[in-house]
Amino acid sequence: MKTISLTNARKNISSLIDEVRETGQMFAIGRHDALEVVMLKFPREYNKLFSDIANVNAYSQSFDFLGDEPELYSLSDLKKRYA
Repeated sequence: MKTISLTNARKNISSLIDEVRETGQMFAIGRHDALEVVMLKFPREYNKLFSDIANVNAYSQSFDFLGDEPELYSLSDLKKRYA
């Protein structure tokens, strides 16, 4: 994730929005060496039954990187009752 200053973000907001929309790149924006917000692509779909943060997590490809992670549990593990 790229980090930019608030001053830089103000000057380039239009191009930042275009880059986020087209590439999915996220930007952290801050001032005085402290990050304050993250700019990320709005979800492709939106379910009004869920909170905003649940929609962002579910539909904005925030967790797509997990597709490359190895499976830790087998199907039989998931069927076991431990309680």
